[in-house]
Parts: sequence; structure tokens; C-alpha cells
Amino acid sequence: MASTGAGATATHDSTAAGHPIARVLPLLSPAHLDRDFDYLVPPELDEIAQPGVRVRVRFAGRLVDGYLLARLSHSDHTGKMVKLERVVSAERVLTPEILKLATAVAARYAGTRADVLRLAIPPRHARTENGGSKKAAVSSSPGSPSPDPTLVTDSAALAADAVGPAGTSNAAAAVADSRDLPTGGDSATGADSVESAASDDAVAALDHSVDAPTLAGEDEAVDVRDRFGTAPVPSRSADHVTAAGVGSESLSADSIESVVDSGAVTSARQDGVAAADGRGEAEPEGADASVGERADVAAGSANIVAVLADSGGAGMPDGVELRPWERYIHGAAFVSALGQGKGVRAGWQALPGEDWARRLAELAAVVVGRGRSVILIVPDQRDLDRVLAECVRLVGDSAVGLAAGLGPAARYRRWLAALRGTARVIVGTRSAVFAPAIDLGLIAIWDDGDDTYAEPRAPYPHAREVAMLRAHDTGAAFVAAGFARTAEIQAVVDSGWAHDLVADRAVVRKYSPRISAPGDSDIAMERDPVARAVRIPAVGYAAARSALKEGAAVLVQVPRRGYIPALACAKCRTPARCRHCNGPLSLPDGRAGHRSETAHSPACRWCGITEAAFRCPACASRALRAVVIGSARTAEELGRAFPGVPIRGSSGGAVLDTVEPGPQVIVATVGAEPVLPGGYGVALLLDGWALLSRADLRAAEDALRRWMSAATLVRNHGQVIVMAEPSLPTVQALLRWDPVGHARAEVAARAEVGFPPAVRMAAIDGTSDSIAELLSAAKLPDHVDILGPVPLPPGARKPFDSGDTPAEVERMLLRVHRTSGATLARALTAAQAVRSTHRSDAPLRVQIDPVDIG
Repeated sequence: MASTGAGATATHDSTAAGHPIARVLPLLSPAHLDRDFDYLVPPELDEIAQPGVRVRVRFAGRLVDGYLLARLSHSDHTGKMVKLERVVSAERVLTPEILKLATAVAARYAGTRADVLRLAIPPRHARTENGGSKKAAVSSSPGSPSPDPTLVTDSAALAADAVGPAGTSNAAAAVADSRDLPTGGDSATGADSVESAASDDAVAALDHSVDAPTLAGEDEAVDVRDRFGTAPVPSRSADHVTAAGVGSESLSADSIESVVDSGAVTSARQDGVAAADGRGEAEPEGADASVGERADVAAGSANIVAVLADSGGAGMPDGVELRPWERYIHGAAFVSALGQGKGVRAGWQALPGEDWARRLAELAAVVVGRGRSVILIVPDQRDLDRVLAECVRLVGDSAVGLAAGLGPAARYRRWLAALRGTARVIVGTRSAVFAPAIDLGLIAIWDDGDDTYAEPRAPYPHAREVAMLRAHDTGAAFVAAGFARTAEIQAVVDSGWAHDLVADRAVVRKYSPRISAPGDSDIAMERDPVARAVRIPAVGYAAARSALKEGAAVLVQVPRRGYIPALACAKCRTPARCRHCNGPLSLPDGRAGHRSETAHSPACRWCGITEAAFRCPACASRALRAVVIGSARTAEELGRAFPGVPIRGSSGGAVLDTVEPGPQVIVATVGAEPVLPGGYGVALLLDGWALLSRADLRAAEDALRRWMSAATLVRNHGQVIVMAEPSLPTVQALLRWDPVGHARAEVAARAEVGFPPAVRMAAIDGTSDSIAELLSAAKLPDHVDILGPVPLPPGARKPFDSGDTPAEVERMLLRVHRTSGATLARALTAAQAVRSTHRSDAPLRVQIDPVDIG
């Protein structure tokens, strides 16, 4: 196929017998070098040069890192070949499944496999890998055995992992200079390999499944309680992974269409799943359940345990409770299907006040009971600690956490534990989606609408999309869980690829707090005519006083931190900007002594320069007013309103994880709300207009998600008051607690105007010349819509290093139907390869379905 290289050459006679050729993927950045290259294996490296190990190879006169993909008996290259320089480690860190996934992700996001593998495989930590020895003599000792897994997965060692800096050094390979690349005398492999062809089919299959009709819409006679009883997942080998219901052939759009249309999600009764007829509902704290209801729940739970035992498992694992799952429609059937090793897929909407971390841990314990592995993905470290604690309680030391905050040694130790099979439950942030879990049985993601799931490094994949690709390709179960629902998950539910796991409306009403908006009725407007005009109306103060009198805590959610983070002209409402850098002006915490509405001597949030003599450029007025009030100013106002009551803040670098019960007021920014045992008495959601009025495609979806996350912290007999216009659809969805209905409306609205997930969209950022160069080299699919160019959205990271940023950075949007998404990605990949061969040095960024479109 291919050979590489400048430098020393060798003949075929001097190599190891049998399979003397090593196919290597060098970790090179240029897009046109995303290919496999063939090298000769010296006899001394024959034993340890196995597929999946890290190697060092000579490319264009330089030593670069790479991964050995396969050992071959011959190569199609007829010229001279270069030997492997050395095998870095005998550890086979690149598994066939991860290689296939990396290929699929690179094809999906118009990137390179090298970039994806840098995200998937952490840098090597030699001492950890070798069980504590200072140096591994891999190259000099080819016969040395692989390190003992117990040396790096011992529970005491895992418990003693120290938390290091947030960012670890990246052991990226040195990139060959384009001036030193091989010339025409050295042939290279074609870009189309078996893995890339399979990945294109998988991507096309997922794209097509979004447009497929729903299962219920085809046959209303199908018992919807049996949706989660899928066909058993076929056995897997290290070299061949199949998708559920498809068989050993490569996935294609036609195959997934037949799976969805024919109802691969078959009847649970046909597969031996005994779904409970009565759905028991766990009563809120302090309430009494009827004797008949408890009997139904007990009978249903007993049936599920019997099914799990009959299916070859050991029954329900210790500590797993089925009663909470009985509150959801088909919840018990879903758990039993997981226990039977079936690749079920669901969008789970957790009830208000649900102990979601415990529920995810229970799903993991059920899957681990079958001898399979689980990956649980959460947005941040706070959620990771919460879920990991529950998993450790149920499955013990076989649960590990993966996060960027770990030190290099701790992170690599836990990653190796997953690779070697001693860690069966991997809980982590977005990078954990690539964890090398052995025999993956379930991959679940919590709160997939969180923006931290979007990878800021090339090729900019989203953890939700990678998780769906991996579940689709391996046949593992998939769960997208949360209190709210994104349009992307609703789209796959509508297609039939996944199904709803929701509670009945009566159960939702039982567990939901009382939610209202000021002035939501004529009677409320008569009582307080200015309720919609003031920031905190009288009903909000009254509810807070009542809760504090009862000894309960009050949660106040604000969208912005600081004192007064945004200012505007008091006369014409023009946003106040800095004269030096055009940044926004604000009133910092240190100037909190000003009590009047007009702020004096504000400071720029970008450059920090104080603006002592502000004058509006539009009307020449010197008066300023607050556009939005920050958490610090809100805490100050509430301290005056409730004298003697403790006021605590949770925002920025001072985030509270939990607070003790008692009468107090917690002022928290969105996403920083602490957990209170027993729940808050009242929650005040302030400045709803600030979340809803953002110039963002996902503004309404994100606002509802943040409101629901705060409202679920309130006890079920508490009260939530949202300060927003009650007639808005998003506010109405919160009042009814209807995230699914809101997601359906969001999908329909985006389809009408042509936005994701109804379409596939690519954003190209760069200068006008670099964008034009890329588009001229791209063979775009038919019926592509070219939108722009427009200025880069405010706050978007520029694709340039500091110091060489041009004055104008533009964005061009390319829009196609989802069925043409793979074609668009291939066209952009090929265009980037052409551009890199031309040695274009102007930075350019290509993103597929970015979170921030503009």
C-alpha cells in the first residue's frame, strides 16, 4: 500500500519473518497526510510490534509519534521502505473499536483521525504504565511481558490518585514541515480504507434514522410497553463489532432504514420480558401509599427480578431498587431489557426531585451484573463526584472517574484500568466517551444540552453525537437523560432510533413543585398591577418570607455574576462600550458603594480601564443605567430585604456543592445552584428575559434547561416563581413541566427555517481569502445553501493564535439536508487536504453543526 520516508532504508530480507510489514498511522496535522503508511519491522521489535501499540517512525526526516494499526505479510509499495524506529510501549492502547470510532468521528466532523486520537487516548505516563518502574526498556527487551494489570488498577492506588492541574501536557507528535514531506518517489496509501468506508456508512445510517418514521406511527396496535425489548446483541470480538439487529455486515443507510421500518425494537413479550401491568408510583416523603399500589409494585418488581434470573444473570444486583423505575412508563421493562444485555435506546426525562445520580448508578450496576462495561458521561466535576460516589456504593472499586482535572498519572492509571478490563464503570466528562471500555453494554449521557460537551479542539466533536455513533456501531444501549430535552434527542426519538422513557402526567404533577409566573392571570394582575414590571414582585417576597418563617431555605437564581455586569445609556439605552477596546462597561464589585441607579466610573470588562468620563456616542448623555443585575448586587438587595437572614452566594470560582438545611437565602448563578438535603422551600428565577433574549439558536432550549435544573431542587410541596412573560411558550413549558412538548415544538420550528437538527450545517471561519480558497477546492453536494459571509459571532473563539489575528474574521455557513451530511463532510475533508498540499498558512476552522451558529 504505502511506504514512507527519508532516511535509512532496508530490504525485505532483513525483516522479521511472517508479517514483516507494519501499517502505521503517523500523528500528523496536515489533512492530506491522514493516511496509513507501511514500515518494515526489525527482528528485534517483531514480538512487541503488535496492532495498537505506540510507535515512533521517521517521516520526512523527522521522528514522529504514531500508532501501529496492523501487521501485514506484504505491501503494495514497490520501492524502498523504512524501518520502525522503536516501539514506545508494548501496551496496546488503540483498540479496534476505538480506531473504528475515531474513523467515524473524523468522517462525521470533516477532521483527521490523528486529531480524534489525540482526544481519545491520553498522553502516556511511563511510570504508571510500568507499575512504578522509572523507565521501560521496551525496545531493548522485546520479550518482556506486559505489565501486571494489578499494579495500576489496585483499589488503594486508585483511591490515592492526587488531583493535578486542570490541564495536562499534551504529548502530541511533532508535525512534519510541509517543505520536508516525501516527494513523488514515495507512494502513500489512499484515503479510502475499510475503516473509513464503514464509518461513512455508520454516519449515513444515523443521518437517515432521523428522517425515518416513528415506530408508533406505523403500527398503532404495537404494545408500547414492549418497545424496549430488542433482539439480543450479537457476540463481539476484538476485531469485529456489529450493530444490534444488523448483523456482521457494514452498516448502511438502507440497513438502518430496514431496522427502523421493520421494528427491530420488537415485543418484550416475544423476547421473554415480563413487563409489569401496574405501574407503582413511589409516594413523596410524608405520604402513604395504598396497600393495593404497594402490592402492584412488589409484584412487578418480583417479575422483573425473575426475568433477569431466567435470562442467565444473577438477578437484580444488590442495592438496585426497581420501585423508582416503576414511576416511569415502561421503566421496569427498560431495566429488565438492560439486564438481558439488549441494546435498548431511550431519552429519559427524570422526574422533578429525582435522585438521578442514583438512578444512573443503578442502570450501570444492572449492566455490570451481566459482565459488561458502562460509560456514564456528565458535564462537570461536581456531577462526576456525585455519580461516582453512587457507582462505588453499588459496584465497588470497579467504578473509576475520568476527568481533565486529574493529574497525568491518576488519569492514565484509571484509563489503563478501563483498557485492561478491571474498571467496568467509567464516569467522566466529555473525553470519557472515548474510554476503551471492554464489551461496552451501556453508554449514558446526562444533561446533553450543556455547552461543555462541545469539544473546543479539532475536529470539534460533540460528546452526544459521539456517544450515539458508538452505541449505534457497537450495539450498546444508549440513554440520554436529563430534566429537560434537547432538540437533537427529540429528533432521534421521533425517528424511532430511540424511545421515550417518561412518567405519566399524573405522576409528574405529583412530584412537581407549584410553579407560577407573576401576572399569569387576571386575578394576579389585579392584586399586583406592576408584577411584570419589577424585578422581584410582591408575591416573590411573600413566598420567600413564608419559607424562611418555616425554617426552609430560599434559592434565588440569577443569570449573571458580579455586581452590575452590563451598563447602557440611561437616555437612549445604547450599550455602554469602552473607548479603548470597544469592550462592555460594567460596575465591578469593588464599586458597590454606589447606591443610585446611575453608575459612576465604570470599568471595561475586557481591558480593565476605568471610564471616568463616559459619554454616549449616540445621544451624548453621561447618565448610565444597569442593563442586568449581577449576583453580588442581588445578594446585597436581598440582605436589606431580609435582615438577620444568612445570605450565601454560589457563582464563579466560589461554587457551593451542598448547603446545610436551615433558614437562609442562596443566591446562585445558572448552573451553580447547590444541592440542599430535603429541597428548598422556594426558588425565585430572576431576569428570565436575559436568558430568553440571547441572540442564539438554543436560547429558549437553554433557558428551559436551566430553569428546570433549579426547580428540581425545590421540594415537591414547595413553590417556584419564574420572573418572565407568562405567555411565552418556554415559560408555559416550565409551568406545565413539559420538556418533551417544548422539544417537539423546537424541532418543528427549526425544520421550518432550516436549522439543525433538521439539516446538517458546516461553519467555516477565517479570512475572506482563506474561505474562498477552501470553497474553490471543495466539490460541494447538490442543493447546498451557502449563507454569508457574516462577521464571527460575538464571543466565538477565533481560529488564530494571539498576535496574528486579522482585523476581520468572517464566517460562512453551508447547509444541506441531513441525508447529504456525509457527502458535505467528505467534500470539506478533501478540500482541506488540497489546501494543505498548497502550503496555505492562513488559519482556517471547519466545524460541523457547531453549538454557536450565530
